[in-house]
This record gives sequence, structure tokens and C-alpha cells, in this order.
Amino acid sequence: QVQLVESGGGLVQPGGSLRLSCKGSGFTFRYYVMKWFRQAPGKEREVVAGITIDGGRKSYSESVKGRFTISRDNVRSTVYLQMNSLKPEDTAVYYCNTKIWGKAYWGQGTQVTVSS
Repeated sequence: QVQLVESGGGLVQPGGSLRLSCKGSGFTFRYYVMKWFRQAPGKEREVVAGITIDGGRKSYSESVKGRFTISRDNVRSTVYLQMNSLKPEDTAVYYCNTKIWGKAYWGQGTQVTVSS
């Protein structure tokens, strides 16, 4: 079955960095677009970044553009989110996502807390 497992979250001070990882299994990872979403308390889940199957095209929300970088390693079936210059408003649970035959799949999420 399709599984997405995120890791790498934690507590970091404003201005700090974290790298999130999401390993996929149960599907042919290299065939699918991958995305990162986040959900802050009391807010709707929002897309943060996306990457095409070969990594050739990347997209970012305006709130993270220039600070976050999405990448993927199709050999390791893993998508990454490098987060720099973190702000308190980046605090959220971060989820990776893919869509296969129209069905969305989500990981369990990893908590990122930006606080001094």
C-alpha cells in the first residue's frame, strides 16, 4: 500500500533552518509529482511547494519563496524540503502529498515549531 513517512521536524529558533524528508513506498515514486503542505493550528492546510517527476520544475507559495527549497531523490524515493530563515509563522505540521489516479495520499505529518 502507498505510504509516505515524514521526518526532520522539531523546535528551531527564528532565523534557523530545518530539512524535512518524506520517503515514499508502495508506488513507483519517480512517476509522480510530489508536494509539501502545512497546517497551522486553527488554519486550513495549505500547499507550500511542489516538484515535478524529474525535479525539473518547482513551485512555491509566496510566503516561503526564496527561503524554502524542494528537491527529490528518485533513487531513494524521497522528497525533501530545506527550510531556511524560519519565522514563527512557519510553525505548523508539515505533510508530504502525492496524487495517484486522482486519489490524494498523505503522510502522518511532522511538527515544525519556530520559537525563541
